[in-house]
Amino acid sequence: MALKVLIVDDDFINRKLLQTLLKKNPGVSETIEAENGSDALDKLKKDPNINIILLDIMMPVVDGVEFLKIFRADMKNAHIPVIVLSTDDTRKTEVYENGANDFLRKPVKENDLNAKLEQWS
Repeated sequence: MALKVLIVDDDFINRKLLQTLLKKNPGVSETIEAENGSDALDKLKKDPNINIILLDIMMPVVDGVEFLKIFRADMKNAHIPVIVLSTDDTRKTEVYENGANDFLRKPVKENDLNAKLEQWS
């Protein structure tokens, strides 16, 4: 399993933390970072080989839910799992309704992240 993971989070520290956790996972070959949903959509257009997306909800420009709506509207993206990362459990239903595959609570723990990556790859 050589996963290419797209990290979508407006917080630099969160992105770096996820990078660190993902680098320790032998199944992850590459990570790409995006600062918001709009940036993520651009990166997905440029790189059709992204296998999995880690998505924050609260972001400027295009937030996580808006990103999901746009991303899931295109059937080409149906096979790419999206794991939402959030401190806000109350938004679980909303993200699932908009096409998220899974939900991880922040702060993300390495074991939980690895289990989800294994499950969805």
